[in-house]
Amino acid sequence: MFQGSYVALVTPFKDDESLDEAKLKELIRFQLDGGTHGIVPCGTTGESPALTEAEHDRVIELTVETVNGRVPVIAGTGSNSTTRTLRATQHAKSAGADAALIVTPYYNKPTQEGLYAHYMTIADTVDIPIVIYNVPGRCGTDILSPTIARLSAHPNIVGLKEATGELKRASEVVSLCPDDFVVLSGDDVNTLPILAVGGRGVISVVANVAPADVAEMCNAFHAGNWELARKLHYKTLSLAVNLFIETNPIPAKTALQLMGKLNGKLRLPLVSMGIRNVDVVQKTLREVGLI
Repeated sequence: MFQGSYVALVTPFKDDESLDEAKLKELIRFQLDGGTHGIVPCGTTGESPALTEAEHDRVIELTVETVNGRVPVIAGTGSNSTTRTLRATQHAKSAGADAALIVTPYYNKPTQEGLYAHYMTIADTVDIPIVIYNVPGRCGTDILSPTIARLSAHPNIVGLKEATGELKRASEVVSLCPDDFVVLSGDDVNTLPILAVGGRGVISVVANVAPADVAEMCNAFHAGNWELARKLHYKTLSLAVNLFIETNPIPAKTALQLMGKLNGKLRLPLVSMGIRNVDVVQKTLREVGLI
């Protein structure tokens, strides 16, 4: 169902911290021109925890409108409240999103049975494809492979964004779930290894700055051109490392600012990158030819 490079899109703010709708449209066009296979608004990289409910809704609506059916839109709708997740997912469906990306509930640390009930409740209530997002390093909650396998039996639960950092997890999920269940890398450094064990693509931070390279790496792999895929993996590897030198999306927004595409504005509690790390990101961008 979903294959290739899906950008985890940053959310642009004006200097007064209001949502910059014109810049959001520009970023989406930059992605489409670069060959990105899909857009993921309102994820972690989109600073979803810092958005108001109205802003969250508007970003999804504007993304769907701007994309205009050219590629799929997977809207981030997860929270640590099942009720709020349901509301956001219902809105994403009504706005025309093609799927919902739903992170494991954070802070309240549900059990595996609680995670199963959370996702089943949403899947039973909202008729939209759901991609589970597992990132225990951020959430403090880890949905295990057998639980994902149980959930994959639901027709609305179609995939996983795998961001545990444990390469064995992708293999576990591929082996336990139906053939049409989609595994997408959630860490750019692991995209090619996950493709190699049966993954379909990536929800990418690096694609914010290098959409063509990430998309072409996925294209090359699926076309059987593994030499080109490896070449692009290593070309983008320094970006995959250094765009996480501080908390995402601080480096990504800094990189886009250095490229002249954003003002770099973040919302508290995120703050601007330290000057030494700015130098690292700038050097990396130069090395890969982006500035």
